[in-house]
Amino acid sequence: MIEISQRIFELSEKAQARLSEPFAEIDRRAQINTKRVLEAFHDNRVSDSCFVGTTGYGYDDHGRDTLDKIYARVFGAEAALVRIGFVNGTHAISCSLFAALKPGDILLSATGAPYDTLRGVIGISGDYPASLKYYGVDYAQVDLGQDSRPDFEAISSAAANSKVKAVFIQRSRGYSQRRALLIEEIDEIIVNVKRVNPSAAIIVDNCYGEFVDVLEPTHVGADLIAGSLIKNPGGGFAPTGGYVAGRADLVERAAMRLTTPGIGGECGPTLGNNRLLYQGFFMAPHTVAQALKTAVFCAELMGELGYKTSPGPFERRSDIIQMIELKTAENLKKFCRGIQMGAPVDSYVTPEPWQMLGYDCPVIMAAGAFIQGSSIELSADGPMLEPYLAFLQGGLTYESGKLGIMLAASEMLN
Repeated sequence: MIEISQRIFELSEKAQARLSEPFAEIDRRAQINTKRVLEAFHDNRVSDSCFVGTTGYGYDDHGRDTLDKIYARVFGAEAALVRIGFVNGTHAISCSLFAALKPGDILLSATGAPYDTLRGVIGISGDYPASLKYYGVDYAQVDLGQDSRPDFEAISSAAANSKVKAVFIQRSRGYSQRRALLIEEIDEIIVNVKRVNPSAAIIVDNCYGEFVDVLEPTHVGADLIAGSLIKNPGGGFAPTGGYVAGRADLVERAAMRLTTPGIGGECGPTLGNNRLLYQGFFMAPHTVAQALKTAVFCAELMGELGYKTSPGPFERRSDIIQMIELKTAENLKKFCRGIQMGAPVDSYVTPEPWQMLGYDCPVIMAAGAFIQGSSIELSADGPMLEPYLAFLQGGLTYESGKLGIMLAASEMLN
């Protein structure tokens, strides 16, 4: 039985009534992105034959190769690599970094320290023998300035070094209090870098950002973007996988990192998953809109209850993540428990903090999803550290997402 306190029900009705303007803008962007996806399906003559899967080596997989073209078309890229062989977004980003760098090169992060799981890839945490550092790639970073804005002057200065061969941009906030970067800010970073170092490859971690805006980083000059199919572009249908899109030569190198040199993207069976990957990408603009409405509602309701939220309900967004500062460990646990209670799967489970791989402190995670770990489905997690921030993402439907937020708020009142 779903039980929501009367106070939360009343606050929720008032909150939704105030959100017509941001909801209308979300719908406008979803319409534009849906049109672009539909046109890509038309241009590439998608038919039932595209949904037939391959086994073994996966040679001549018509559906797989056509989906690559669709991703490239929608993201304004020369080429794309969409594969179930990518185990997560970090894997796709890792292949992108290795595609652009060789021993003696410098990787410059223009947005400060990268997301936790990428630090091992780069070699700035842990001692992993397969890291970029292990292969002789050096690392430098420029921290974000005030209000999480890029420090364009410092980025230009650092990127002018001829040894800088790749500049990394993390679009989303990750587990941090910084906001997501807007497309215009990514554009300005690219312009500044290309002015002082035209040969440097711009690589964007696009996780959580696909279809939030009407443009992607590749539309404004990024050389590579990468992300996970169990986040935005999978639309809640893709069972696993990731993608890389951008310059054809870099995509080819990323494919050879994913498989092996000389094979690249020619191999890789789809094992009957093509239909789900196509359907998920077709649904993605709408599903992302549902997740954004859920996040906006959460910001408005939790703000009414006295909690700091970022972004605020009327702020422009560049990813699907909603941060709530819950002040105490108990509040964070209760919020996650409430989100879990609103899940269609494992609603009876009680989330508890645990030492999750790739993180340096215990993390609590609420995720009752059809796809394990799917961030486009309603979930909430956060590190058990002050100020006890919850990071909410996803919501396959706004209606179910709204119920999940109301249950979390009710659980906190109890």
